[in-house]
Amino acid sequence: MSQQSLDTATTTTPDTLTQELSAIQQTSSKRIALLGSRHVPIMHQQLIEMMSYALVLQGNRLVTSGATGTNSAAIKGAMRAESDLLTVILPQSLSRQPRESRKQLEKVIHLVENPENDNLSLAEASAMCNREIVTRCQQLVCFAFHDSHTLLQTCKEAEELHKIVTLFYFD
Repeated sequence: MSQQSLDTATTTTPDTLTQELSAIQQTSSKRIALLGSRHVPIMHQQLIEMMSYALVLQGNRLVTSGATGTNSAAIKGAMRAESDLLTVILPQSLSRQPRESRKQLEKVIHLVENPENDNLSLAEASAMCNREIVTRCQQLVCFAFHDSHTLLQTCKEAEELHKIVTLFYFD
């Protein structure tokens, strides 16, 4: 698993970041899952939005969840580029999503709800949702903190399924 830190210049070199981005943007289009933390600084949200915009402009299909933070930024960028190449899979029904997310999610063409998970905790439903997202992709790009247990477990599961995994740490 490739691991990078967005905040620590000592572990991220321009060459390493260039190699990671190059792997992400290989010439043929792919199904790329982009997942991450809900608690993301604005500057990082803008970078994630630009990344998802560029990935979709290149013809890649983007799959994400409907949470705030990373996933919301990914949705925003993908929608700017080409809304038909975006699929959002929700851990629960649309009505269970935060109000600020619903307005954005209602504009998504390919929206998958999981109302059968409404009785589960958000953590349980999110873990199941992440597994579904990973099964639909060839590559996972994840933005997490070192204590983001659900996201780190998702990365591990993606590796076990022989997916390309690029993990960026915020801390």
